[in-house]
Amino acid sequence: MKSYSILEINEVLKGEILGNTNQNITAPEQLEVATNTEISFIGSLKYEKLWASSNACAAVVNQDITIEPGDNRAFIKVKNADLAMSQVLELFASPMPAFEVAIHPTAVVDKTAVISNGAKIGAGCYIGPNVTIGENSTIYPNVTILDDSTIGNDTVIWSGAVVRERCHIGHHCIIHPNATIGADGFGFRPCPERGLVKIPQIGNVIIGNNVEIGANTCIDRGKFSSTVLGDGCKIDNLVQIGHNSKLGRFCIMAGNSGLAGSVTLGNGVIIGGSASIKDHTTIGDGATVGAGSGVTGDIAAGKTMLGYPAVEARDALKQWAILKRLVNDSKCKS
Repeated sequence: MKSYSILEINEVLKGEILGNTNQNITAPEQLEVATNTEISFIGSLKYEKLWASSNACAAVVNQDITIEPGDNRAFIKVKNADLAMSQVLELFASPMPAFEVAIHPTAVVDKTAVISNGAKIGAGCYIGPNVTIGENSTIYPNVTILDDSTIGNDTVIWSGAVVRERCHIGHHCIIHPNATIGADGFGFRPCPERGLVKIPQIGNVIIGNNVEIGANTCIDRGKFSSTVLGDGCKIDNLVQIGHNSKLGRFCIMAGNSGLAGSVTLGNGVIIGGSASIKDHTTIGDGATVGAGSGVTGDIAAGKTMLGYPAVEARDALKQWAILKRLVNDSKCKS
């Protein structure tokens, strides 16, 4: 079991220690359930009240902390407790699953595929013709990567993921289990003779560098040209990104949200959980769409939108306040 003193942890965080503890710290944990050998964090003043009842021997805290740690307890003051806690989690993280051989004997690797130095391919994988796997990338068991696709350097693809033909994934990406990159876009047209006719989807998906794709997420290939995710995008589990959508850099999409076809997101756009974005919609740089919202038209840069259909946040809050008053008035009259 890993353990560290408060001084050893602070060597990594480079913060300021308040108080002291002689406990060896064995794990990070949330305040409410931490034991006296565990470290927690206080990322907001509203959580200070939980410290008195917590058993944690230490906490990573912001510089504006207003309480004292107490006997045999310590704080490490840092500029951003949330970011510092990510460093603590790295200290205690278990090693990644190990490979006994670089390419497992049950993996099927086409003779035309290029497997770069340091790449690892797990059991039951299929690597198709003309695929390129970059240096030090890890392909866990039962991954499928089809013809003419490329995987960059230091990218990790977890079990069950599928990368379909002609799709391209950048460097330092993480693709979580059962994600599908490059499935057919949802394209059909009514035909009197044949019912619904499938529209061929002949494009691909291009994913930039440092992108993370959550489990069971689907990113559809373009009908023509490409569906594109810019550098640094972070996509949660169970997200749908429709064909020919374009995401700028550092966009975030939370779980169960979805983009219909040909949606454009600027840089730094945030899409809350279960939000839905209509096709051919453009959302400007730095805009935020609240959880559960339904976007039916373009959104200017920097705007925050809430509700279904989505309107500017201040207008949505006014509407909800009015509805609440109407409900309370009707209760009083009854």
